Amino acid sequence: MTVPDPSAQARSIAPAAPERPKGLLIVDLGAQYAQLIARRIRECGTWCEIVPAARALEAARAMAPGGIVLTGGPASVYAEGAPVVPPELLGLGVPVLGICYGMQWMTQALGGRVRGSGEREFGHTSIAVTESNGLFHGIDGRTVVWMSHGDKVVTLPPGFKTYARSETCEHAAIGDPARGFFGVQFHPEVTHTARGVELLRNFVFQVCGMPGDWQPDSIVEQAIQKIHSTVGPHGEVVLGLSGGVDSSVAAVILHRAIGERLHCIFVDNGLLRKGEREVVETTFRDQWGVDLTVVDAAERFVDHLKGVTDPEAKRRSIGGDFVEVFRGEATRFRAAHFLGQGTLYPDVIESVPVHGGNTAMIKSHHNVGGLPDDMDMQLVEPLRELFKDEVRAIGRFLGLDERIIARQPFPGPGLAVRVVGEVTPERLAVLREADHIVTTEVEAAGAHASLWQYFAVLLPVQSVGVMGDQRTYESTCALRIVSSSDGMTADWVYLEHELLRRISSRITAEVRGINRVVLDISSKPPSTIEWE
Repeated sequence: MTVPDPSAQARSIAPAAPERPKGLLIVDLGAQYAQLIARRIRECGTWCEIVPAARALEAARAMAPGGIVLTGGPASVYAEGAPVVPPELLGLGVPVLGICYGMQWMTQALGGRVRGSGEREFGHTSIAVTESNGLFHGIDGRTVVWMSHGDKVVTLPPGFKTYARSETCEHAAIGDPARGFFGVQFHPEVTHTARGVELLRNFVFQVCGMPGDWQPDSIVEQAIQKIHSTVGPHGEVVLGLSGGVDSSVAAVILHRAIGERLHCIFVDNGLLRKGEREVVETTFRDQWGVDLTVVDAAERFVDHLKGVTDPEAKRRSIGGDFVEVFRGEATRFRAAHFLGQGTLYPDVIESVPVHGGNTAMIKSHHNVGGLPDDMDMQLVEPLRELFKDEVRAIGRFLGLDERIIARQPFPGPGLAVRVVGEVTPERLAVLREADHIVTTEVEAAGAHASLWQYFAVLLPVQSVGVMGDQRTYESTCALRIVSSSDGMTADWVYLEHELLRRISSRITAEVRGINRVVLDISSKPPSTIEWE
């Protein structure tokens, strides 16, 4: 578990870091998936930095990027208040890729024309590739992409030609290969676009000529040097540890950087999965020799959730309690003036615009809210601009146990956001047992290797059943099983029929209080992975 984001006094520190390899600049124009674009580019072994449009030109001149990506966004380029990109970016002599809104802005800035579309495209769309070179090197014929737009390009700027079209979008992709300028109306960064990763790789290597030198060893080296620079030779750090991959990798990096000057605190909030506390104690205290404090605060957390049904109210309650419990323990370490945290990019992008751009908020995370003003500590976040897959790669590089690295993500508020409706000790106990059955059955079948998350959700819905020749009126349990590479987008998974049957049979037979099991077949987007 990680603690909330800093307030004015507990703030992220960005000390001087080792020189980064040459990278790409991503200009955030309000896209929900700006960080996902960054993740895809980093998959190519290429560093990238995200900035809002207002800081784009300054950042570009300081960074000297090998290329620029203009993200999508919800606005129309001709609407009042739409994000404004410095036109000077197009005169820096580096390749530019515009995605959705980014393509439309570039078109308009270079003399083309954009207007509202009579037929809005959303979802899977088939496009025909007409130019198989540059951005579309090795991609020809027809391919499926993910569209989400209400405007479209109707007149190309001078020097541009069409690279792909759909039935309702004449210019689904455009380019000026002489200048390395390309635009796509669809979203190559999401998994729904069949050859999106290939297209982005083409931009990174074929168009920008990047070397692909951003690797785990350099990431770890930077993180450790930042910690040394921030904490100094005698500073001590307190870290909230859950045993999940994020806080675990953060702990390993911090421990590698400062050793015994790291103090980890594990708060048992009563909202954990079955056996979770025992795993944390055994792994970090007994095996790793980490200075670990375990606090049993289950009664406090659950008591404060009585009568609370609103998901955001749950998160606020849990976050507030965690801060107070954690602060009470952290003050014991009087020499520790630094607060460690395992915050990742997805934590931030779904809560606040991480780079001050136009990105809309989806939901709050209890680890990105705000510490009380009287908690005078500086925040150290070695993972703040990394994605889950990057963190796992770093964990393997550092030698962290594979059981922790491969562990499925678990929300900060724990089972509270999987008990839909009011959280009570009784409902938690029911969900905990059902979730344990899902986890053990999926892993025993070896099906977990291809999954991102697989868990149970307890619904505030009761239905009639027949068990042991008797009528029952009990709760419904939903199975949420998804595949993803980063958690930013996800597809639902239909497990083998026999495995699903076994999970359902065990839950209804072994968990008192559940007589019906249903399967959630919603993708992200439009749904989120968690129900609350």
